[in-house]
Amino acid sequence: MLLTVEHRTEYRYEPPAQGLALRLRLFPTPTAQQVVRDWQVTVNGTAVKPLLTTGFGEKEALWFERRKGEALTVEARGTVETQDQAGVLGREPRLRPAVYLRETPLTEPDEAVEALAAKAREETEAQGPLALAHALNEAVHATLDYRAGATDATTTAAEAAAIGAGVCQDFAHLFISAARSLDLPARYVVGYLHDDEAPEMASHAWAEAYLDGLGWVGFDPVHEVCPTTAHIRLCTGFDAADAAPIRGTMMAGSEEEMEVTVAVAAAQQQSQRQSQGAGGQSGAS
Repeated sequence: MLLTVEHRTEYRYEPPAQGLALRLRLFPTPTAQQVVRDWQVTVNGTAVKPLLTTGFGEKEALWFERRKGEALTVEARGTVETQDQAGVLGREPRLRPAVYLRETPLTEPDEAVEALAAKAREETEAQGPLALAHALNEAVHATLDYRAGATDATTTAAEAAAIGAGVCQDFAHLFISAARSLDLPARYVVGYLHDDEAPEMASHAWAEAYLDGLGWVGFDPVHEVCPTTAHIRLCTGFDAADAAPIRGTMMAGSEEEMEVTVAVAAAQQQSQRQSQGAGGQSGAS
């Protein structure tokens, strides 16, 4: 599927901010599931090129402005061709998968999360790691209801499970937390989703687990599927905070307001769907 993306993040500062610095991870990485046909990132209308490649194998750019400014606009747009690989990305020659067993404050399991994971392992004990990962995907989907506003950017996987609701960030964190508790390496994925029936999920998040024999495989517990041709993978991390596509700093003294607009469409379509904000609290910024 050929998909077009328009991702716009606008910041406003009162009083005008000085010493603005941005770290941008807004460059999709070619994988077995996607080919990047064209892509451009701009800050205030000026193109920004990647400066380095991270340990995750993803491109990263840095931007800095010394002068005071009342507003800042970051845009990423382009075309990506996606392919159905049943979620399988395969092996990577970079970081060892065991690196992704590291717990973070947002993904640390409690007894309830460990019990959820243990039940999935018991149900699939003789079927192997792929069946286990699918069981975790199903268990997270059954545990959480998708409900905007039920959680915020600081909500942990365990807290979301106790609430029984959340957004895509929470679904991904719960899957990752449960997987790591079973010594299954897992990581957080920020991306885009084309869904005419749910345009609010244009900015989306899911998880990937490392499975012996297959390598990295994606799981989207919000929809209880592996990533499809409707998914575009942007960047990854240990959790949502680590995987933020835009991270910035400025000199103290200014209040910041932010507005995010994301539109994803099949390239053949004339109309685009838009979503205000992220599907997960830190999925797009």
